[in-house]
Amino acid sequence: MTDTLPGTAVRHITCTLCEAMCGLEVRLDHGAVASIRGHEADPLSRGHICPKAFALQDVQEDPDRLRRPVVRTGRGWREASWAEAISLAATKLVDVQREHGDDALAVYLGNPTVHSLGALTHQPPLVRLLRTRNRFSATSVDQLPHQVTAWALYGHQFLLPVPDIDRTDLLVLVGHNPMASNGSLWTVPDFPQRRRELADRGGRLIVIDPRRTETAAVADEHHFVRPGSDAAVLLAIVRELLAPDVARPAAYVDGVDGVREAVSPFTPELAEDVSGMPASVVRSLAQDLAAAPAAAVHGRMGVSTQVHGVVCQWAIQVINILTGNLDRPGGTMFTTPAVDLVGQGRLSPGGFGRRRSRVRGLPGFGGELPVAALAEEITTPGDGQVRALLTVAGNPVSSTPGGHRLDEALAGLEAMVSIDFYINETTRHADVILPPTPPLEREHYDLVFHLLAVRDTARWSPALLPKPPGALHDWEIARDLGAAVVRARGGGLRQRWSRATLQAEARLRLSPRRQVDALLRTSGARLSVAKLERMPAGADHGPLRSRLPGRLRTPGQRIDLAVGFVLEALPGLPEQLTSATRVPEGHLLLIGRRHQRDNNSWLHNSARLTRGRPRHALLAHPDDLAVRGIRDGDMVLVRSAAGEVQVEVAATDDVMPGVVSLPHGYGHRRSGVRLREATRLPGVSMNDLTDPSVVEALSGNAVLNGVPVVVEPLTVLVVEEALAGVLPEDLA
Repeated sequence: MTDTLPGTAVRHITCTLCEAMCGLEVRLDHGAVASIRGHEADPLSRGHICPKAFALQDVQEDPDRLRRPVVRTGRGWREASWAEAISLAATKLVDVQREHGDDALAVYLGNPTVHSLGALTHQPPLVRLLRTRNRFSATSVDQLPHQVTAWALYGHQFLLPVPDIDRTDLLVLVGHNPMASNGSLWTVPDFPQRRRELADRGGRLIVIDPRRTETAAVADEHHFVRPGSDAAVLLAIVRELLAPDVARPAAYVDGVDGVREAVSPFTPELAEDVSGMPASVVRSLAQDLAAAPAAAVHGRMGVSTQVHGVVCQWAIQVINILTGNLDRPGGTMFTTPAVDLVGQGRLSPGGFGRRRSRVRGLPGFGGELPVAALAEEITTPGDGQVRALLTVAGNPVSSTPGGHRLDEALAGLEAMVSIDFYINETTRHADVILPPTPPLEREHYDLVFHLLAVRDTARWSPALLPKPPGALHDWEIARDLGAAVVRARGGGLRQRWSRATLQAEARLRLSPRRQVDALLRTSGARLSVAKLERMPAGADHGPLRSRLPGRLRTPGQRIDLAVGFVLEALPGLPEQLTSATRVPEGHLLLIGRRHQRDNNSWLHNSARLTRGRPRHALLAHPDDLAVRGIRDGDMVLVRSAAGEVQVEVAATDDVMPGVVSLPHGYGHRRSGVRLREATRLPGVSMNDLTDPSVVEALSGNAVLNGVPVVVEPLTVLVVEEALAGVLPEDLA
């Protein structure tokens, strides 16, 4: 803290809106935010700030944000006391479980959960108290293939190696746009400057993507690749690296021969036929990766949210391992976090369990089911049907496949409770909404993203503003709701005071600060919350260090590349990939996109973020529009097997021919959504076009990229419909 003029002060906090963990310097004037800027002394973010950080003030001051619990009535919403709202929420959930069984309740945890310390520490014990096996989260619309691969190769779903960008010579990004995101499953704040530093030392950046993204625009090379075909390119690179005397895996790596045999059909020529990326470029890239002093390959949303996401992520890890770049400075490395949730056994290692979804039999992983199954689990009658839902900081109607179908399904629930400070496309269906304090009123420590950072640091972020009287933090809501659930169940001492219940209730009563302090004190880092509070820039433990094989959680601390379920999927893959290139006549392939000024399905009513040029349009190649008689700026109808939307189109050669792109998380036009029209972003929900019946082949992750769609001029369709519906009657 730095005191300045009377009534003013400077505070240092962490931005919690994305994975970058940027350090902020905030100037307060008589208790109000006067300015926000990057903290120059922060060793990780180094003074970087992006537009989203300014939205922290918008969220704090947003008139749309709920300050008090609300309860649905026959005439709309009314405010309620915390005691009434929490008691009602617990009673509704327990009543459904009592009548239909514990699994009649489902839980959905949204992305902001991992950006809130209190949610991370208190939602897991709350979910355990609820005793349901129907658990869903944003993981299976985002990153599940990453976690499956990490579990299979390294023994833990959160052992996720990240590119050591500050020391690499060659960085290859596949379906990855950190210029917009500041990294994803890779905490890399100030990517633009780090990219410049890579160039200054003679390093190269190569991007593989169906769109010329913001990151591709600053790359040394950008290669278009057809959506859904990345596996052919990545497996061809693996094949090239397994030529004699090329691969140099570490001594603790097994299964190389099995991989060599399995990838033999995946030639660079097949990759060219399937992806459009020239075979010569595939070979050259493999040679460059093998020859570079230090290289790193990383793939993100574009390769995870497609039909062969696990194969893609496995191939990326195999490339880094075969080139000797795993655990090498400048390659891909594991962090040494001050709070090591993996090493201390605080996180489940993951794994495919016995649990499968009731209707379709989709596999569960790490205790969760794929969210693509949620709507059908609600609407399909029978034993085990989901009849109640608890959502936490999530908007699955906007962010999961077939959102319009889920929207309809939620309307038929017997009970729904949401922990959220907005009425959005999802929470509008709730019976009770319990709003937590906003980010500027919470203490914070990044338990997850320090596991993924490009530098080993630790930072405690104090609450910038005091919690208003009568408000509750998210951890306090979880604590009180958990206690109310136990009371509502009753059932005598044996049921109420089971060992699992006692443990969960004890965790819920322990504040996040005390939990983090205990973790810091027992970590070996010689830190505590009190020590970090005296360090506005946090503790800097330096660049990433080599950690293998000791960091592995596999038997014998060895890596077996020949993952059984992956190799079993490869024999039929060439034919599947070839068939996928035969797009039905007249169809285009839809991909998503994200913008620096957006944050998934929220912040679209932030005045600072919504100003400027519209960014909601469907991007399409000019040649594809010309053959359809569509002009730049026209309204078009976009149809898929799952649904249809109407949206403006923008002509651009930033997408390859045959590909169209819509932003993720848009579409706030459903009735009852409480957003001010003056600041609401226009646009439609891409997930009204994605199909929940199509999932990633091995994990059940949602498929959001490579969706076949038809794009037609809306004006022509309106005329045709009018003629079909009116003229026959007139002529009669």
